Amino acid sequence: MNFSLIDVSIIVIYLLASVAVGVYKAGKQKDSKDYFLGGKELNWWAVGLSIVASETSTLTFISIPGLAYRSNMMFLQLIFGYFIGRLLVTFIFIPAYYKGDLETAYDYIGKRFGLRLRKITSSVFIITRVLASGVRLFATAIPVHIITGFDYPTSIAIIGIFTLIYTYLGGLKAVVSMDVIQLFIYITGAAISLVIILSGLPNGISDVFAYSEKFKIFNFDFGNSIIEFLASPYTIIGAFLGGTFLTMASHGTDQLLVQRLLGCKNKKDSQKALMLDASLIVLQFAFFLFLGIALYAYYNGIPFEMLAFNNNNMNLTSSDEIFPKFIVESLPTGISGIVIAGVLASAMGTLSSAISSLASSTYLDLFKSSKLGKKKFATKEMIISKIFTLFWGTVLIGGAMLFSDTKNPVVELGLTIASFTYGGLLGVFLLGIFFRHINEKEAITGFFAGILIMVYVIYQTSIAYTWYTMIGVATTIIAANLMRTMRRKQTINK
Repeated sequence: MNFSLIDVSIIVIYLLASVAVGVYKAGKQKDSKDYFLGGKELNWWAVGLSIVASETSTLTFISIPGLAYRSNMMFLQLIFGYFIGRLLVTFIFIPAYYKGDLETAYDYIGKRFGLRLRKITSSVFIITRVLASGVRLFATAIPVHIITGFDYPTSIAIIGIFTLIYTYLGGLKAVVSMDVIQLFIYITGAAISLVIILSGLPNGISDVFAYSEKFKIFNFDFGNSIIEFLASPYTIIGAFLGGTFLTMASHGTDQLLVQRLLGCKNKKDSQKALMLDASLIVLQFAFFLFLGIALYAYYNGIPFEMLAFNNNNMNLTSSDEIFPKFIVESLPTGISGIVIAGVLASAMGTLSSAISSLASSTYLDLFKSSKLGKKKFATKEMIISKIFTLFWGTVLIGGAMLFSDTKNPVVELGLTIASFTYGGLLGVFLLGIFFRHINEKEAITGFFAGILIMVYVIYQTSIAYTWYTMIGVATTIIAANLMRTMRRKQTINK
């Protein structure tokens, strides 16, 4: 293992620097608007880069190269759908958000339908985000565990505690500032790794392109039946539609990302930030997929199950361990530290975003609108806001320690969890924007119908996760309109 005191020093300096940024950005924070929305004065380019960093996480840095190693580049079809989804959010959701002085994504639901549905959707977001972020944080522990030998709980605690400190101190301003820094750190680390991989191949990049079958992007094999078609996550139709609807949900209804868009100075800046993200995300995923194929060439096309770690001769159990194996065994002294700092940066960016969004949604959507929040603690916004930040940071760190499955690619597990409730959430937002005749009771009926149908789809069918959001959206909209029709008929009969 080429991991030295120099590498350790680089990582320690990075972790301490993240805390210093939190202290610096804390500055003068007067209320929850400053703490959770950066005073609505964030620069659009910083927000755009922050969104890229927030949605990247270790699932991209570690799992995407592993996914390409064991398969090909068909995952990129999903990313093309991501781009389309961002365009739709830019021109449909953001204008709707900036018609009022919104504090969270679910504030729109409250103004459109009522406070009850705002609290319901916010609560569902909180539950989903805790589970999904737990998976993401656990993913970070994989390379840390491999490199240091620490067990998973210890590895998770190291990452979680430093992230919680700067998020607690500096609020959204510190989160966005660190996201920008972290973006450049992990991209630099990955780029250096790719250069070293290519330099280690006899014929350089030509050896990578020799594996032409790995560069397959579009999948037109729809199977022999509708069941086989729906069970495949990466057909061109399923991936495009899945990516589009998943992104409309994540960037249009998930407080994790909407929080940043609402922190921009105005609607135009918010749209520019999201378009910057849309442009960069396609390039970033293509880069990490190519990195995985380069690793495949580096290891001469050997299946990951047949590879072992040099220090203990234990075979790899997941494709997620491919890139960490290369990092700890093949990178020179000093470079390993930079790349591992990149791994930590990608994880900390997402974790800090999760902590901040959970705290903001809990305080602004649930607590602030309650009788207790309006009266007794109305003058203590900053204290309560930071208490919620501390609480959710602790919950996420503890929750991540509950995961123990390292055999399946965590990127797919994370997306499956997110898709579970995204359909219902996106369906409610679309009802609010396009179906002006739908009221709160009908929207609530549609929302829970969307959630219930996903319970059936996930546990009783073989339908792939890329279809989840679209099925949930369709169910929510249809159920709400059916409820509307039934109530109108009852009124007429009376």
